[in-house]
Order: sequence, then structure tokens, then C-alpha cells
Amino acid sequence: MNGLVHIYTGNGKGKTSAAVGLGARACGRGLKVLMVQFLKGTETGEMFTIKKLEPDFVLYRGTPLKKFTWEMSCEELETARNIQNEIFDFVEKAVINETWDLIILDEVMAAVNAKFLEKGKVINFIKNKPSNLELVLTGRDAPIEFIELADYVSEIVSVKHPMDKGIYARKGIEF
Repeated sequence: MNGLVHIYTGNGKGKTSAAVGLGARACGRGLKVLMVQFLKGTETGEMFTIKKLEPDFVLYRGTPLKKFTWEMSCEELETARNIQNEIFDFVEKAVINETWDLIILDEVMAAVNAKFLEKGKVINFIKNKPSNLELVLTGRDAPIEFIELADYVSEIVSVKHPMDKGIYARKGIEF
């Protein structure tokens, strides 16, 4: 199978959910899936679902962040930057040392846009991925360079959201 590149981007809800859905479909068909999450700290429902599918569908998060980036001190931001680079190093090693059919880089756009990861490193990874590897990138504001390299680009747009009415994220639905 020739591996393609997917992007789920936009300001709407469901980018990670779409990627997890694709991962579940792939896993159900016997493919080996690795999902790597950048800039995530809280426990989410998909974590528990993926854990039930191990070792065929594996989730890696590195050291979870304890705060949102806008709440961090300069020192905490530097620590977060180092963690995100360690996570990306893990991905690069995983491609060399293990056989994965599908890798999901969840919120990689956020890590790039926050200047935690160099855009060039991700571009190089996309260009040099194994030819049979299916690759998914998620996050708002996908850089044009990523879009140009992708085979699928889905923009998820928020038309209406409960948060606009003061209804915040609910366990099991939004996280």
C-alpha cells in the first residue's frame, strides 16, 4: 500500500476525533497504528479507548503538560518546548526502529505554530517518511507548506458551538 498524507485542520471541533476514527478503522483492518499527541495534558476519552486496542493501536504523549501555554512562565515554556521536541524525536525513532502502518501526529500544527517545533523538521519528516506509511497531521492553522505536501486536507469549520452559550467541555463528549 502506498502511504498518503492527511491533514485535519480548522477552527472546528473534531480534528482529533476524525484522526482517532481513521486509526480505529485502520486497526480494525489489521494495520498497526501509532498516535502521538503534542501539547496535550489532560486525560481524554480517546486515551482510554486506544489503551483497549493496544498493542495494535498505541498512544504516546511524552510528559503531559500541566498548563495551557498562555498560562506558562518563560521557564515553563522552555520546558514545554523541550518536551515537544522529545516527542518528535520519539516519532523519528519510531519510524526507524518499528513498523507502523499509520502514524497520527495530533496537534502537531499547534506545536509548530507555538514555535515549539521547527516547521522545517516536520516538512522534512513528511517528505522523507517511508513510502508505505500513512501519515495524519492535526491542528488548527495548518501551514501552507504542509497543505502542499498532503494528499487529503479536511478543514473542519465551527459554524456553531455550545461554548458560545457558556456550555463548557463535557467529559465523554468533548474530552
